[in-house]
Amino acid sequence: MRILFIHRTLGSFGGAESNVFATAGALRRRGHTVGLVAERTSGKGESVWHDLFAKNLSWAKGGDSADLARSFVPDVIYIHKWEHLACLEALLKCDTPLIRMVHDHDMYCLRSYRYNPLTRRICTRPAGAHCLVPCLATVQRKRGGGLPVRWVSLSEKQRELALSRRFALNVVANNFMKGELLLNGFAPARIEICAPAPAPAEPVRSSFSERNLLLFTGQIIRGKGVDVLLRALAKVESPFEALILGEGNHRAKCEKLCRRLGLERRVAFKGFIPPEELRGFYREATAVLVPSVWPEPMGLVGLEAMRNALPVVAFDAGGVSDWLRDLENGFLVPWMDTDVFARRIDDLLKDKRLARTMGESGQARASRDFDFQDYISRLEELFGRAARGRRKEAA
Repeated sequence: MRILFIHRTLGSFGGAESNVFATAGALRRRGHTVGLVAERTSGKGESVWHDLFAKNLSWAKGGDSADLARSFVPDVIYIHKWEHLACLEALLKCDTPLIRMVHDHDMYCLRSYRYNPLTRRICTRPAGAHCLVPCLATVQRKRGGGLPVRWVSLSEKQRELALSRRFALNVVANNFMKGELLLNGFAPARIEICAPAPAPAEPVRSSFSERNLLLFTGQIIRGKGVDVLLRALAKVESPFEALILGEGNHRAKCEKLCRRLGLERRVAFKGFIPPEELRGFYREATAVLVPSVWPEPMGLVGLEAMRNALPVVAFDAGGVSDWLRDLENGFLVPWMDTDVFARRIDDLLKDKRLARTMGESGQARASRDFDFQDYISRLEELFGRAARGRRKEAA
């Protein structure tokens, strides 16, 4: 098959980019031809993306996206994170099935992170009038120069939802995300669960040494809860060393909080670490920490920890409970409860046998339920079904 990926960013950046790159690479190795439409570049790891895609394409506002898609002659168009609705409308007019991977809450939440910015309480309502009052989600803080706020259109968000409901399929990671789409009016027949899995790599084995190394890896944005993690770490009784691996607009505030809590000798912010370099950190770690306070759509960092036989401590938010079983492969902590989070970290630091056992249980579950090749085969099946369905309609 000829599969055209559409995603806003080319290059390493976050979980969505890792998924696009790993998926496209696996499909190409299975004999498929992959192309990419990207709006911008990340400035990180771009060369391997250019090597991967048989035809790298760009799109600009005002361009004819339908002609662009036809120039690749795809059997399937696989849409990831993409905001340009005129482009989606044009693609819907093409005689090619559109399949969307719903990575997060962008499509049905004006704030994208699905919780109240003041209370951080998770929202459980569909996109609608309450986004205006009481949420006030249409008025948001603007970063950079100019006015301090920006306007986000509810009608445009509803338009995007209406377009996505017309796609051949919308692919989600788990039942939690399926529920979010059902809440927003999607037909069950147009939703498919296909849990993304980390790209295959030789797992490492931790020494679970007395270094007591704890890892956070991901974007340092407010929803990822690094500030909440720091407050939990301040309550940990055992000696430890924690590394925060990642970048984001919340980093400076978190570093300031780290100093205020007196953690600067035990917590280090290391910045962005290329995926291939994470293995060295996993080899030394005792646990991976996932303190997300937004309703995490999936949390691939947790699956990566499981694959490398490391236990996870995480808040019970969103789809985390789909892969984290409390007392089996780590600890599922009540949302925002820093006291319990700290105690669970202490449990692992004080009992390395428990940490190792939980890590091995997680590795076994990752191999059984989140196998990368099974994930790619599932996508192939969905793509093939959509392409065959369109050909039958044409006949």
